[in-house]
Amino acid sequence: MNTDNYFSILFCGEGRRYKRLSDTAFHDLGLDTVLKSFTDDPKEQKMIADVLSEMTPDPETARYRSEVFSDIAALPELREKMCALFERMEFIRSFGIMHKTMDKELGLWHLFHRMEELGDYIECVESMQDCLADDRIRSRGLLALREHIAGLYEDACFAEMKQDITSLRVKASEVKSVTLGINVNERFEAVSMGLVSVNSKPFKRSGIVGSFADAIASKDRLSSTEEWNGDMRYYPIDSASDGRFAAAVEKQAAFMAPRIMPFVDARTKSTIVGTAEGDGAKGSTFYLEATINKMLGSLVKRLRDTLTKYANVAVMSISQLLPEFTYYIRAVEFVEKCRAKGFDFCKAQPSDEKGMMNARGFYNLKLALTLDSPEELVKNDLDFDEAHTVYILTGANRGGKTTATQAVGLLFVLAQAGMDVPAEGFEFSPADCIYTHFPADEDKTVDLGRLGEECVRFREIYTESSNDSLMLLNETFSTTSFEEGCYIAKDSVRALLRKRVRTIYNTHMHRLAADLGELGSDGAGAVSLTVRTDAGKRSFRLELASPEGLSYAHDIAEKYGVTYELLTAPEGLT
Repeated sequence: MNTDNYFSILFCGEGRRYKRLSDTAFHDLGLDTVLKSFTDDPKEQKMIADVLSEMTPDPETARYRSEVFSDIAALPELREKMCALFERMEFIRSFGIMHKTMDKELGLWHLFHRMEELGDYIECVESMQDCLADDRIRSRGLLALREHIAGLYEDACFAEMKQDITSLRVKASEVKSVTLGINVNERFEAVSMGLVSVNSKPFKRSGIVGSFADAIASKDRLSSTEEWNGDMRYYPIDSASDGRFAAAVEKQAAFMAPRIMPFVDARTKSTIVGTAEGDGAKGSTFYLEATINKMLGSLVKRLRDTLTKYANVAVMSISQLLPEFTYYIRAVEFVEKCRAKGFDFCKAQPSDEKGMMNARGFYNLKLALTLDSPEELVKNDLDFDEAHTVYILTGANRGGKTTATQAVGLLFVLAQAGMDVPAEGFEFSPADCIYTHFPADEDKTVDLGRLGEECVRFREIYTESSNDSLMLLNETFSTTSFEEGCYIAKDSVRALLRKRVRTIYNTHMHRLAADLGELGSDGAGAVSLTVRTDAGKRSFRLELASPEGLSYAHDIAEKYGVTYELLTAPEGLT
């Protein structure tokens, strides 16, 4: 049996190569908020978050995912059919995991039910084959999945499973009664028990006293062979409603077993059990199962082994695809809802050129989700290339610097997950990971102080980063004096340029942008980017330009009422 059944519609080629987006970066980019618009189901949110967090710099993986996304978006009937299978397949997977360790303890009747489970699984695989038979499918991922499922189905062991399950299911449904034989000695003591037959018909009920008396009173009625002649009757031991006879037999058996039969082995003792209480029906199933499992040990083991042989196929090769399909379906539904509101999305174009990005008409998706109309959005353009490796982004307070920084990170995450992205055009080389350095909560800076915490955190992400990474810095080193912060920031930017890490550094330290000529770039370029104001009003538009000077100080002064105009206003003089 082929045990190499791994297949993915998220990763092409062999294995998975990725870095995981940190929880801090996930939050800084606003993905936890965006995720809630994908689905209300916490379990599905977790699955989608896992996909979005697994960053790989391989352009081919991004293309592979984008193709699958396009197929699922173009074939709504495929989505509908796959969703119809999800609940059934998820139940099968959950049931299998739940009982994975219990099969060693549970007996024959449980295994008969397990056959029903695997029978359902076979039907699910056949249904998946039907779904993937659509000749409009174009993506490499779904075409390869079609071949993978067909291969499993046609594999000898898979065909054997279908044949075995069908055969065993029929046989199990035909079992109506079991005949047991008890050997006794001259004192009428049970010395051994064995299986006589498994029958397709139930026993006929008859009176115990008269029938038993008839059976043993006459030698002519005493059977001379151990074989069943087909005319035996069913003699229930206890038909009285109060169960007193059964209780008496149980008590007597418990008393006699260790005294009268000291040499009877443990197997024989285990067969001396009390019958059910009351009318003889309560608990009879468990009593019968225990007895049959003792007698049919080899059959139960063979059946268990037959079903267990296919457990990995059932749980791993098919149900492992459910989270991946769930991601694609919810992602497509999300983009469709946004487009229905008028928001622009485009297909991302992964590039093999290192360190590049060309974004046209992009906007912040998190912000868009709070708006009623796309007309309220301000769209921007931005490039990464050798001459534009690090952007020093300045501008007025509340002018959109953080929003623009966050928007670029969201573009990369969504594009690398295969989704259409919130832009008019987006070409990029994928990032191996996105690192963020946004202001930390004050309770996290008690031991090191604000500046110390910033330095430690920056060194950690810088060490982990590479020339395939994207780094987003928001007011980094702004918690100390301007001179000290600018000194540390210059060294940090020089190091980022040397490593060629694509970076947006959102800061109010305008001198850092003004002094870029002092930074040795070693081929990589750092440029000044600003959010312009028009006639004193915030435009939220990015522009390659020198800083606008004292806009930050003026905004802070205005916020707290310490401009000349506000201080000398009539209400300010009182």
